[in-house]
Amino acid sequence: MAQKIAIIGGGNLGSAMAEGLVNSTFSLPADITVTKRNLTTLSSLADRGVNISSNNGEAVANASWIILAIKPFQIKEVLEEIKPFLNKDKQVIVSVVTGIWIEEIKSIVGNDFPIFRAMPNTAIAIQESITCINGNGVTELQTQFVTMLFNQLGKTVLIEEKLMDAATVLGACGTAFAMRYIRANIQGGIEIGFSAATASLIAAQTVKGAAELLLQKNTHPEQEIDKVTTPKGCTIAGLNEMEHKGFSSSLIKGIVTSYKKIVNDM
Repeated sequence: MAQKIAIIGGGNLGSAMAEGLVNSTFSLPADITVTKRNLTTLSSLADRGVNISSNNGEAVANASWIILAIKPFQIKEVLEEIKPFLNKDKQVIVSVVTGIWIEEIKSIVGNDFPIFRAMPNTAIAIQESITCINGNGVTELQTQFVTMLFNQLGKTVLIEEKLMDAATVLGACGTAFAMRYIRANIQGGIEIGFSAATASLIAAQTVKGAAELLLQKNTHPEQEIDKVTTPKGCTIAGLNEMEHKGFSSSLIKGIVTSYKKIVNDM
């Protein structure tokens, strides 16, 4: 793809996106510009041929795709800064800013500007993110491009913008929930005899394998559970004990609680 990409905000997310795009060969390093005030932290990207800059306006002026990877409190200031360099007929904005709605961006850059909102998670650092995407005022070709872009960084799904808060909980907070399960698995493994390192490896790879079964086979979790729950076996005994202690209901309540927190704090 020979389209210039400007990533405004070279923090953890912005730099991870740039690195992932370079690793995937989706974009040439010379076609990517990453901006940040402190450029010393972007030296590894510069070494790989990525353009780095502390000038947001200059980066935007030379780009077709503008990815906003900044903090929510910076959105108004940054948009006002780059607004003179924007061209709705030649550029597309992609916001990965948590909690900022497309309507808020349009109120500054104009109602007819093509804008995507995307919600990746921290696994984007290893190109294993799930990214939820919604577009407003965009074309089919633009949607195809932004989907292909984030597919280089994991998997994507198109959703309605009203589900973005829910996507934050399921896809982003969900990483922490999964990590807490893995941590508990490790603790249990240590109690039954494994070293911490061995328990960690077994637990992490088991969860990774379980997820891949669902993704590759497109099956329901219960189908895979049935394959390992033999009559009077140890698996069903453990599952039933977890359910007696509220395993599933606790997880569901946690997801709903996180969602209510986002909605009520807006």
